[in-house]
Amino acid sequence: MKLAVIGTGYVGLVAGACFADSGRDVTCVDTDPAKVERLKAGEIPIYEEGLADIVQRCSREGLLSFTTDGLAAAREADVVFCAVGTPPGKNGEADLTYVFEVAKTVAESGSGPKILVLKSTVPVGTNQRVTNLLHELGRAEVEVVSNPEFLKEGAAILDFRKPDRVVIGARTARAANVMRELYEPFCRTGAPILVMDPASAELTKYASNAMLATRISFMNAIAALCEKVGADVELVRRAVGTDRRIGQTFLFPGVGYGGSCFPKDVQALAATAREAESAFGILDEVERQNDRQKRLLVEKLTRAFQPAGGLSGRTIGVWGLAFKPSTDDMREAPSLVVIDGLIAQGARVLAHDPVATERAREVLGRHEANGSLEFVKTMYDAVRDADALAIVTDWPEYRRPDFARLKESLRQPWIFDGRNLWERETAARAGLLYHSVGRPSLAPADSTR
Repeated sequence: MKLAVIGTGYVGLVAGACFADSGRDVTCVDTDPAKVERLKAGEIPIYEEGLADIVQRCSREGLLSFTTDGLAAAREADVVFCAVGTPPGKNGEADLTYVFEVAKTVAESGSGPKILVLKSTVPVGTNQRVTNLLHELGRAEVEVVSNPEFLKEGAAILDFRKPDRVVIGARTARAANVMRELYEPFCRTGAPILVMDPASAELTKYASNAMLATRISFMNAIAALCEKVGADVELVRRAVGTDRRIGQTFLFPGVGYGGSCFPKDVQALAATAREAESAFGILDEVERQNDRQKRLLVEKLTRAFQPAGGLSGRTIGVWGLAFKPSTDDMREAPSLVVIDGLIAQGARVLAHDPVATERAREVLGRHEANGSLEFVKTMYDAVRDADALAIVTDWPEYRRPDFARLKESLRQPWIFDGRNLWERETAARAGLLYHSVGRPSLAPADSTR
């Protein structure tokens, strides 16, 4: 069985590599010639642990190839995966332009039975719209399957190889059986392969991400309440999470969610609900709470420095640029809001991230050009003579720093931790004035320098 994967972003490249690693003959397609040449040379345009090794090995073994010729790849494939982007439109609805282009490519690739798998995140009804388009183009024999992805950036290879579940939206037993055959090597430990109608499969993806985003925003709202009433959100979170009906995951307060999935999927599900005239106001509040949370660190810093003349002329260190650890993805990253907000108030920013600096430079280069932002090589370079440190991304190396070195480097020992990485008492014993999210601030045990 030959596969074509059209689109080599996170989803397409990971899916193509992992299918090839299971022994399938896979051709990955992208419209960017420079990107394709890089992939042919074994260079991976995204940071994802383990991906480069798989791509390079499967390419050497002839199981994985790359091309810009989508028509030829679709013609030779038995199954074509559509993994192109579906960016949000002006009202939050998903833009399906690239999805329909893939369907047209499949239609033009020749006659005969073929399966088109929608791996891209698409709203309910897209499978039917693509099916209708193929009928109009004279390709009624092409079956359209919905197969949403549930990959976490930074752990995408592991998630694909050991999924919690595989969701397949298919109209016929034949299409469902082909998909089962493709995924069975990854489900040998008992992960369920759930076959359902396409509309249910499409909605499952949005419902999953919206639920996770809701948990994050809910806990952030609880954290804000804790600060008002003097409670400790960490104690609340642990107690709430021990309820087996709730669990511990996605209950960590912070500076809001970002990335390529949660923001646009919440918007798209809300747009679908509006179109269907189905009340879903909770999603609007999830989004509003997340927007508020991204501004939290700047607000805390502003209040702290207000008695001393504000942030103008101050130097602020920032640890973490990517929207989450183990990735270089800057899409909807909270660090963008934090850095823009600090600079808007006249501060100069020293920023560090283990892997995302170049990606960050692409979107924040205007600040670097005018001298208000400097990307530094080490985490301690970001605090040298800085007036405060803001922690935005919870990279492992930020969890246990050299506290003595940190205090010595800072002009004044102010920490604004947007991820609650440290125990308050540990920071205080190190002589740091520690502000976190949803917990009372703790003064240093020894504030002298």
